[in-house]
Amino acid sequence: MSFQQPLENNYWRANRDTGSGARLPGYGLSKSPGLPSKVDGFFQTQPTLPMYKDKPYFAPRRTGPRSRRRKLLYWGAALFTFICLWYYASGSSSWDGLKVKVSDHAKGAELWNWVQSLDDSASKGKQKSVDWEARREKVRDAFIVSWDSYEKHGWGFDEYHPISKSGKHMVDGGMGWIIVDALDTMMMMNLTSRVQHARNWIYNSLKYDQNQDVNTFETTIRMLGGLLSAHYLSTTHPELAPISDDDKGSPGEDLYIEKATDLADRLMGAFDSNSGVPFASIILSDSKGVVSHADGGASSTAEATSVQLEFKYLAKLTGEAEYWQAVEKVIEVVDRQKMEDGLLPIYIYADSGEFRGRNIRLGSRGDSYYEYLIKQYLQTSKQEPIYKEMWDEALMGIRKHLIAYTKNSRLAVAVERPNGLHEGISPKMDHLVCFLPGTIALGATGGEPLSEAKKSPDWTQRHDEEILLAKELMKTCWATYLATKTGLAPEITYFKFDDPPVMMSDMYPDSTMNTGNRKSQQEDLPLASKPLYPLDDEDLRWRNDLNIRTQDQHNLQRPETVESLFYMYRITGDETYREWGWEMFKSFVKHTAVVEHDNPTFSSPSSKESAWIVAFTSLSNANTIPPVRRDNMESFWMAETLKYFYLLFSDRDFLPLEGNVLNTEGHLFPRFEPGGELKTGWTRKMAS
Repeated sequence: MSFQQPLENNYWRANRDTGSGARLPGYGLSKSPGLPSKVDGFFQTQPTLPMYKDKPYFAPRRTGPRSRRRKLLYWGAALFTFICLWYYASGSSSWDGLKVKVSDHAKGAELWNWVQSLDDSASKGKQKSVDWEARREKVRDAFIVSWDSYEKHGWGFDEYHPISKSGKHMVDGGMGWIIVDALDTMMMMNLTSRVQHARNWIYNSLKYDQNQDVNTFETTIRMLGGLLSAHYLSTTHPELAPISDDDKGSPGEDLYIEKATDLADRLMGAFDSNSGVPFASIILSDSKGVVSHADGGASSTAEATSVQLEFKYLAKLTGEAEYWQAVEKVIEVVDRQKMEDGLLPIYIYADSGEFRGRNIRLGSRGDSYYEYLIKQYLQTSKQEPIYKEMWDEALMGIRKHLIAYTKNSRLAVAVERPNGLHEGISPKMDHLVCFLPGTIALGATGGEPLSEAKKSPDWTQRHDEEILLAKELMKTCWATYLATKTGLAPEITYFKFDDPPVMMSDMYPDSTMNTGNRKSQQEDLPLASKPLYPLDDEDLRWRNDLNIRTQDQHNLQRPETVESLFYMYRITGDETYREWGWEMFKSFVKHTAVVEHDNPTFSSPSSKESAWIVAFTSLSNANTIPPVRRDNMESFWMAETLKYFYLLFSDRDFLPLEGNVLNTEGHLFPRFEPGGELKTGWTRKMAS
């Protein structure tokens, strides 16, 4: 996930409200001058991929939302709305299809009682057998409590404050930020009535015509990505949260894709810079790009280069090559600058396409560029080797310049180079960097189980070393959770190194960085880091390698570590990663819960008095007991963090990695084979 740090990113808070696009029979997609609008023959290449039943009509880009809707859908929605209003008027507080859902605290009380039992069972030792299905259900329960709180007190708002039970819009009218972002999680969890409520709101209330600027990247990965994922799941996996409007041939089948295309048409104006690199923001009402409000007008490199998965999938669905070509151009502009070892500065000017400064890091403003290189390669079924080549080059650069080992326990850390690759390191690592171990493992095997990938004749020692690095970094990310009193990681951790620091080439002098690629010996390479002992005092020297500064102690419910645990478990099959995730999940429930009670003498969340959990919130300080809470539930708590916990505890064949790819906001897309005009439209130039 690539959501930037709040202090750097306050300006992204976006507008939303989506205009609907209706369908008029007999019309094709509009065609922008100079660009082909239809991809010849490509629909025949992948018949199983969900797509439009018919080609809808779209008004020319940048002239406003499309105006259309079938009469049957219109009257059906009107009737449904009338029934819903009647239920609300009669005192219903929530939804259950067309049945009243009686509001009570049963689920929250059950979670509360379970949390209280954790301390009592902590000393009983490790369970002999684990019921992962039951653990997955606990994640589902936490989601239900989170969603129902938002539904009751913050419905439709972009921000939700669960302690004060209030919400607000980021811009006038709002953007459906939380609803659309969480939609595919509800589908995966088979929460049908809640999906129906969200879908009805999307149809009746969501439109994208605000005359305010929104962040291009955030709107793409969250809103466009959420709609596209909902379309994919509802059409390809109808067994997940099935509702009648998703059935083939029924009215409204294309609701999600119509909303997505309306939004994408508006977002396309962000790419109208001189270079093709998108402006940081976009005014949706007139599709006009806006330069960054900070950083000297430069866009974030990660943001500019992490919109490809969404627009490429939309191009595949609609046959509109314009989407594909716009986002592909960005990567071409970046690559033509031939930055050393494939590592990019974290700022880029939209108009010139040139980088600003020399700051190189894998955290905020740098992270998802690297993630989207390998995921583009996988999304198009390995048919675009140019992105695999760029990923391999960048990963080798990461190993060479950015991986250092701590002084005492030799934990692997992805450090920063604020003044370029040939100046000193900054010994800090954002929690955001914890996307990296899972992404490295995904790149090494393509999502296949490691045991199968190793059977390939193409498997080499370099792949063994990549898996080793993924394991080392995963352990470091886990250590940042163990290092706090709540068991929840801080936003940023600093580490202690030797002077000069021990880099990867020092630690592994026989690695392929120094000796060239060789055939794999088919043996697991040993970890360099020393064991962590979080449960006793046998050896806690590793803790001296970590320094959590006062201003970095907050925990924002971020998903990156559990995201990587999900990939690491799916790929290696090692149950250790599930167990780490389970400990993390328990800490989230125990320390981020918003608790209510009937007894005025109730003292604290550790009290045995009758109480129930009503919501979850982020923390201002995760390194004290009780933690200091901040009154805000991040949208990625439901869109990503709980989703990745759910997937981690699910069977491996549930939405398998081999056939899917997740965007940087955790939204699921299918892998597909490109065809027709959807192909790599550029070639790399050799450095002079």
